[in-house]
Amino acid sequence: MCGEKLCPNSDEPPALPGPGTLMVDTSRADRVGEFRGVAGPYWSLRPVGGGAEWEVEPRHVRPALLIEQLRARTARLNARSRGEVL
Repeated sequence: MCGEKLCPNSDEPPALPGPGTLMVDTSRADRVGEFRGVAGPYWSLRPVGGGAEWEVEPRHVRPALLIEQLRARTARLNARSRGEVL
């Protein structure tokens, strides 16, 4: 299923996003992270609430859908309210 003109099974990597853009790593159970930059042949992503960056091949990355963005930001705010993150 493709939504918002996105098809996760595409062979072409998406265009280079701007820093902070929420992206989905499809190789890690659809983990959402902020785009941080390019590291050689990989893209660096960071968890929405901060934490250790990870690298992923661009072909396994797609822009986060609006619902995925909302879920990631809500999870971060909930963790912040519990005192788990700053």
